[in-house]
Amino acid sequence: MRSRLSRIIFAVAAFLVATIVFAAPRQVPLSELFPSPAQTKSAVVINKVLERFHYRKVELDHDFAQGVLDGYLKALDPSRSFFLARDVERFKGGAKRLDEGLRRGELDLAFDVFRVYRMRVDERVIYAESLLRGPFDFDRDETYRLDSPDVAWAKDSAELDDIWRKRVKNDFLTLRLADKTDEEIRERLSERYQGLVRRTHQFDGNDVFQTFMNAYTQTLEPHTSYMSPSTSENFDISMKLSLEGIGAVLRADNEYTVIQSTVPGGPARESGQVQTGDRIVGVAQGLDGAIEDVVGWRLQDVVDKIRGPKGSVVRLQLLPKSAATNGGVREVAIVRNEIKLEDQAAKGLVLDTLENAPGLRIGVIEIPAFYRDFQAEGSGDQNFRSTTRDVRQLIDDLLLKGVDGIVIDLRGNGGGSLAEATSLTGLFIDTGPVVQVKDAFGKIEVETDPEPGLAYRGPLAVLVDRDSASASEIFAGAIQDYGRGLVIGEPTFGKGTVQTLIDLNRYVPGEQNNLGRLRLTMAEFFRISGGSTQLRGVEPDIRFPTADLVSEHGERSLDNALPWTRIRPAEYRKAGSVSVELLALQSAERVSRDSGFTMLVERSKLMRDVEAQTHVSLQESARREEDERRGSVFKEQQNSYLRARGIAPVDEDSEEQVDEDLLDAQREAIARIQVEEAARILADAVLLERTERPRAVMRD
Repeated sequence: MRSRLSRIIFAVAAFLVATIVFAAPRQVPLSELFPSPAQTKSAVVINKVLERFHYRKVELDHDFAQGVLDGYLKALDPSRSFFLARDVERFKGGAKRLDEGLRRGELDLAFDVFRVYRMRVDERVIYAESLLRGPFDFDRDETYRLDSPDVAWAKDSAELDDIWRKRVKNDFLTLRLADKTDEEIRERLSERYQGLVRRTHQFDGNDVFQTFMNAYTQTLEPHTSYMSPSTSENFDISMKLSLEGIGAVLRADNEYTVIQSTVPGGPARESGQVQTGDRIVGVAQGLDGAIEDVVGWRLQDVVDKIRGPKGSVVRLQLLPKSAATNGGVREVAIVRNEIKLEDQAAKGLVLDTLENAPGLRIGVIEIPAFYRDFQAEGSGDQNFRSTTRDVRQLIDDLLLKGVDGIVIDLRGNGGGSLAEATSLTGLFIDTGPVVQVKDAFGKIEVETDPEPGLAYRGPLAVLVDRDSASASEIFAGAIQDYGRGLVIGEPTFGKGTVQTLIDLNRYVPGEQNNLGRLRLTMAEFFRISGGSTQLRGVEPDIRFPTADLVSEHGERSLDNALPWTRIRPAEYRKAGSVSVELLALQSAERVSRDSGFTMLVERSKLMRDVEAQTHVSLQESARREEDERRGSVFKEQQNSYLRARGIAPVDEDSEEQVDEDLLDAQREAIARIQVEEAARILADAVLLERTERPRAVMRD
């Protein structure tokens, strides 16, 4: 039996990639929290670059400047737990000429806001510490308001005191539900609140400037961001090192650090224990290191705790998305490791026991990412690895095994190389355009199939989900536009924009200071049929029922996302047409009786209800009852499905030793639910085509 640690290898994307040692940050005196000449110059350059080169043309006027201030306040105080209404009114009065000020690089307002914020943090933590010394009445029937951008700012200190009384009580109850003693809870919460003060006092001028400028850029569009000189240096180091760490992309969401996605081939994806939407509430080093509470920490500080050298162990305490603010925290031990290209490589399998199509064999090709070994290619290696090359070989292998159709599985594929998305599409069409790219100046370029001919001309389906993004959407959209195959699953992510990294010093020749860099949205993808993949993503021909329970996800959930639009279609010839009505009816009838889909639907409903929740009870009995109800609903559905598949259910959260082989079988069975139904749909299409073909010949 393989041990848990030997099978959990981890790698980090974006900033979670470098093994870097940082000195302990110093406490920054208020006297240093004023804008520097270099920051003034950076602000001027950023404004000019955005106005000239950003894809979205927005004038820096008064309304836009007010949006920048709102975004800045949200970045500092997302739960509206620190600033008072009178603070905000004063800031807005000072922002009346913010549009003109930004053009001149005036940053006094940004630093003024932060100095007030730091003072309010100090006040609130003193009050929170005083509450920890007193008792809490968990029999009292009252509720705590969860973070909401629409709630009004507290009108005075008394109102803010009540908000914090409930907040501390909620924090206390959350840890109580996780079976912590009152003594442990008081110690941990005191450390959490003091940590908030400590980190706020470590914010230096560069941190303030970067936070404000990102409020500016993200008022324009969510994928444009500013990197300060120190962040840029960190980024460069990380890009030069091997991908080592935990294999997850993280984002900040109010006071939590959230798993945004996991890296293909990394231990997060492989273990099945780290899920999109999980919140990291604690981090520890090694197998026996003390857990550090990281709620309320800056994202970069959490990143610094998680990154580390290959072979070392990090332990994470994760609060599932479905747990709201309740208990249910689980601990996961992970071995940091280097991610290899083979771990991301496409894989193939054959499904030949489909109950709706006895005797038919459907091949499945799973593509976790659109990869290309640019280093090997650049060195002249004629056999460099790429998605297209690997998939071509898998197609040949599947054809030798006599498959009657192929499903391309793009679930969870966040994209990658545009060239690979284009060339992969070319394996399934003879020749023609694949995607259109429109830049900030309105110029349109068409990316075409680089090689005439087909690697596969048989029945085809593409399986997508809400996390299929960017290059995945280009491929799925092209297959759909050509009528080359069925697109099955959920509406995709909706990431249809292109970013580039700009060094700001190039616009100020001779500048001695490092002005930082700008990640700039400068183009948009359009399908060959004319519609963008932006915002709406790709709508499947046949939707799974979980799709109806997902409204705010991906690009659609981001503030200031670019709208969907269209341009003139490219010139292309459809390869065929796909009739989906009967196939959709047959699938819906099967899915309604499938215990696996019942489980997935119940899980999606649970997530939807949690996301819609605006208040939680502060009554311990009610919270425990709700927590147990949610857990039992999911476990009942999951166990019912597993037993139907002949698999003994395993409790992953059990403190007792679990059978790793059974756990692997359980995870594999759950991962197969959607892909097996996609294979059945394609098998139905194969059978339908075989029955209709003779009639078509007779009519001729």
